Amino acid sequence: MSPKYAQIASQLRTEIRSGVYREKGKLPTEKELSETYGVNRQTIRRALSLLAQEGLIERRQGSGSFLKISTVRRGNSVAILTTSINDYIFPAILQDAQSTFAQNGYSTMLFCTHNQVNLEREILTRILSESVCGLLVEGTKTALPNPNLDLYQKLEQRGIPVVFLHGTYAALPGAVCISDDNFHGGYLLTNYLIKKGHKKIAGIFKSDDIQGHERYNGFLTAFRDAGFPLPDSNVLWYTTEEKDRFLNHKALAKMTDFIQDIIRDCTAIVCYNDEIAFALIGLLREQNVHIPQDMAVVSFDNSSYSEFSSVRITSLAHSPQHIGKIAAETLIRMLRGEEVHSKTIPWTLMEKESS
Repeated sequence: MSPKYAQIASQLRTEIRSGVYREKGKLPTEKELSETYGVNRQTIRRALSLLAQEGLIERRQGSGSFLKISTVRRGNSVAILTTSINDYIFPAILQDAQSTFAQNGYSTMLFCTHNQVNLEREILTRILSESVCGLLVEGTKTALPNPNLDLYQKLEQRGIPVVFLHGTYAALPGAVCISDDNFHGGYLLTNYLIKKGHKKIAGIFKSDDIQGHERYNGFLTAFRDAGFPLPDSNVLWYTTEEKDRFLNHKALAKMTDFIQDIIRDCTAIVCYNDEIAFALIGLLREQNVHIPQDMAVVSFDNSSYSEFSSVRITSLAHSPQHIGKIAAETLIRMLRGEEVHSKTIPWTLMEKESS
């Protein structure tokens, strides 16, 4: 017959793998285990040491025995939650992520919030009830206070690892996030225009996602470093809902008014992304503004919009290190119990006819 400590370790091992301790993420105290099994604490310590050697638990002095992330996995299904699925740059990102998960033996469940906090809450609640082992998520309206942080905290408590894509919430400072280097992207585009002789530069940025704030910060910092006045009156902010109306030409008055203001004073404009730059160029041409002779236009993403615009748009391209693949690989490493860190990915400037 095996020693008592090995028998206890075997029983605890079975309970860990069946999810008995998943909710709390830790085992009972040595005292509680001693009473449960009717043995002294030294026997319990030997049992726990065996589980720690196997990588099932992590013993923290003064705190107890905690489940390792790899032991609280539930199945091999990963949830992917993004603000969009079929639009713009998302198909390529999702294809890279799903392909990476599949190559490593994980199936995926795909969800879309349309950047709505209510939908995000519904989906996170569902994910918590599903048998998922990890979550890759593009947070909803990451620049704003989020009412769903309690659900992200529940995921953490259950040992379900989460990797954020593009940006995370200020209230989750320790979250792992894979994102483009948006501050330096804003700086790079603005500095590029300054070096081409532009001194009066406008900007259009998205207000409800953290990427917009980071790009705006880089935009302003380039002005500061050049010794130019900060262009407060030449910046237009828009929300997710306004963007949809802009692109469908149902609410262009706000952008049209902005254009009429800046064409009298500015010679260049930095756009949040190619979608906005594409729409902007159409409106500028309606105002008989020539690109780039009267107004230079630059933006982010180097997407198909930048190629198919009536004037090809100078834009920042994503790194050859595809962000979807990197994010998926990061989550897989977390599922294996490896230490991971957030990562920002640099942009590459693609100069075209619009500047």
